[in-house]
Amino acid sequence: MFPIFQSTDAVLAVILCLVAFDFWAQRFKPCKMIGPALIVIILGILLVNLKIVPESSEVYGTLSTYCIPISMSLYLMNVDLKSIIKMSKQPLIAIFCAIFSVSIVAFIFGCIFADSIDEGWKVAGMFVGTYTGGSSNLTAIATGLNASASTIAAANAADYVVGMPTLVLMFLAPALMKNSKKFQKFWPYSFTDEELEGDGSQKELMASEEWSIKEIAILLAIAVSVVAVSTKLSSFMSADFASAGRILLISTISIIVAQVPAVRQLRGAMNLGLFFGMMYLVIVGFSVNIKGFLTSAATITLFCLCVIAGSLLLHVLITRLLKIRYEYVLLGIVGAIADGTTSSLVASGARWKSLVSVGMLMGVIGGVCGNYVGIAVAYLIRMITGA
Repeated sequence: MFPIFQSTDAVLAVILCLVAFDFWAQRFKPCKMIGPALIVIILGILLVNLKIVPESSEVYGTLSTYCIPISMSLYLMNVDLKSIIKMSKQPLIAIFCAIFSVSIVAFIFGCIFADSIDEGWKVAGMFVGTYTGGSSNLTAIATGLNASASTIAAANAADYVVGMPTLVLMFLAPALMKNSKKFQKFWPYSFTDEELEGDGSQKELMASEEWSIKEIAILLAIAVSVVAVSTKLSSFMSADFASAGRILLISTISIIVAQVPAVRQLRGAMNLGLFFGMMYLVIVGFSVNIKGFLTSAATITLFCLCVIAGSLLLHVLITRLLKIRYEYVLLGIVGAIADGTTSSLVASGARWKSLVSVGMLMGVIGGVCGNYVGIAVAYLIRMITGA
């Protein structure tokens, strides 16, 4: 009898096993390069199309409703606005130029591709989200705009096909820029080796993290409460905007709550947020028909290429005219395309020790802005194109 797993508890067991396997597989380089998000989506697509799990189940609806809002709230629990305000002018200009560039380019190409891509206006907003704050923003915006599972999966696939080679180039860029006399002549604004070395007080990046069950319980209580309050407030909005409004409210309230030092010091929020996000992405995979997915993925990938190439060119042009140090420019690009952790890894790999924490903050700023600008761009394209 197909599907093989049909009961609610069996399907939930499959979902959790896939998430656990995905995290375990990240120890291998190929899986780490692909990233956890795309892996669980692909596995989900394979299982549902091979009739191992059903196309619909009551557990799908429950997880879809709550996983992403809770995940997003947890991600934002570490936002420290005081640290962001204290940043110097140049890194702030660099990351905001990245956000501006992505928004403008995504809007232009969103209007062009709106009629040739199913839910094109939503895809534009999703790409703004992922290229200002990473894949978590893509998923949050997709949820707020009620994008279909096929659209979400195709957008994630396009993000991998175009975004991964771009990130590889970003990791290679520090050495290429430092050793190129032509680049140094074109972009003479940079730090000295002594300034990049710092004072030796930088913390170890990606060190082991510990947390207690008490912290996990408190984090879940706060995140679920934020989601509940936001959901209630969004019910007073128009039906057409309620879902997007709910996401924006969750973002805003979570950031406000995160300004309480005791909340921000709770450990495990990022990892717990990732866990809930992966559960949702398994459901995305379970909801995708593989034929429709392959058809839509090609056009969305072209759209993605236009967005990322165009925004990179515009960002570089603006920051060069503003004479921003190229280290900040690169970290701003990585912080927007990926996240703060990846930006810090680029700084660490380049031995820019004094900029590791700055890269992290730049990624945080992108993540905070992503949901707001992504939803705004999407609705603006919808208004102009009549989609």
